[in-house]
Amino acid sequence: MNRFRDRLRLRGPLLLLVPLLLLAACTAGPEDGESGPWPDRAPGERWQPRPGTGWQWQLTGKLDTSVDVPVYDLDGFTTTKEQVSALRKAGRRTICYVSTGAWEDFRPDADAFPKELLGRGNGWEGERWLDIRRLTELEPLVAARFDMCRDKGFDAVEPDNMDAYRNTSGFPLTAEDQLAYNRLIAKLAHDRGLAVGLKNDLDQIPQLVGEFDFAVNEQCAQYRECERLTPFIEAGKAVFHVEYELSAARFCEQARALKFSSLQKRYDLGAWRKAC
Repeated sequence: MNRFRDRLRLRGPLLLLVPLLLLAACTAGPEDGESGPWPDRAPGERWQPRPGTGWQWQLTGKLDTSVDVPVYDLDGFTTTKEQVSALRKAGRRTICYVSTGAWEDFRPDADAFPKELLGRGNGWEGERWLDIRRLTELEPLVAARFDMCRDKGFDAVEPDNMDAYRNTSGFPLTAEDQLAYNRLIAKLAHDRGLAVGLKNDLDQIPQLVGEFDFAVNEQCAQYRECERLTPFIEAGKAVFHVEYELSAARFCEQARALKFSSLQKRYDLGAWRKAC
């Protein structure tokens, strides 16, 4: 279940009241993580963030580059090549957020997705689950998005909506369908020299931890399931984690003990953050 999507559906009218342009809030660097500047990658080499690496996740509003952390996770379509280059020159790594499991009617490539691939809505206006069984049709579409990430200079991708089989997608998806699709996503990223994160999909971590370079999770503390992400930490891979409804005081002690890279964020994922 993609709880972030469900919460947004319930709180959507309230979110319309939240300004997209937010002022920068508290900034913090990693406790035990990495720091820049980063060397250029050698051919065939890809970045893999370590546990404790500090990060910022911003998908809406004017980009705030003043946050003093080594990693920025940004929208792949709206972030420009020049912004990525500037962050790299400032010693930052960058993660390219793109949806790989759901269609978005507001993206410039929306018309490239055949209508028969589109399922039920996923809780966001203008978004619908994709039939992830259709690997032949989806592979070039996802590859084109990853090409965009690579060409803009991103170091990694954060593929979203990676647990369609646990949702009411409109298709009879199975766990095996999801594993096959998620493995294809990892391969497409790695073929382009990009690191790739596993987004949520806690049930399949044991099968996928070896094929993904880090994890991104929403609300594991609220739902008391953070320990399910520890295989990534044990493998020396970062867990980038956010909570929306819990204050930092309620989850940061556990997050630090687990060596997570944890933030308190607002649902709009603007610039505001509070780091553990």
